[in-house]
Amino acid sequence: MINLDEHRELLKQHGMEMFNLCRKQLKKSREAFLNHDNDLAEDVLHSENRVNSLDLRIDRDCERFIALHNPVAVDLRFVLALRKINFDLERVGDHAYGISKYIVEVDTPVDKKLLEKLRFEEMYEAGLSMLDDIQIAFRDEDANKARKVFKKDKLLNKINLSAFGVISKEVKKDPSLIEQYLLLFSVIKKIERVGDLITNIAEEIIFYMEAEVLKHSKKKGPKK
Repeated sequence: MINLDEHRELLKQHGMEMFNLCRKQLKKSREAFLNHDNDLAEDVLHSENRVNSLDLRIDRDCERFIALHNPVAVDLRFVLALRKINFDLERVGDHAYGISKYIVEVDTPVDKKLLEKLRFEEMYEAGLSMLDDIQIAFRDEDANKARKVFKKDKLLNKINLSAFGVISKEVKKDPSLIEQYLLLFSVIKKIERVGDLITNIAEEIIFYMEAEVLKHSKKKGPKK
């Protein structure tokens, strides 16, 4: 029978595989949206089955880890955290899928000027950067690295909050663009939600490493 340390390392490898897969999905959805690339968007849609399959596999393996080893302390926190991290990553994949589905269903590319006004590319890049940071934090078991995503999430929230005002103002100037703006607003909401999911993952890593629960706390930045 596989021992606890070997089993835990195997689970961590599967977690890294999920991170890699969901990052590819999110990055492809960005490129597909900016370039209105239907083929790339279709690739994201077809890869969704891989995300779902790995999600189920990790969930089953976590249950098996608990049943076989009856873990305690840091080992128990690890497996509990991984189950939640896996769940949040699967939802990141869902948002990449949703964005790509918009591309397949909408024939008209979005005007580049609208993207600039809504700081769309800046927001997407921040989301991908957050995902990179949190993957490194998971790989290196680095709680301080995990905390860095909280600051970046504020940028996503700021752009999201300003988007409605920008859209309201611009639609009055040119009502013919309302469908494109509404599409962009929907995608921005999804990226903002991706940021929330990544901060959830950061909380789980901190919980696993330091036994500190940040959920519902008012301040999620570094300790002073």
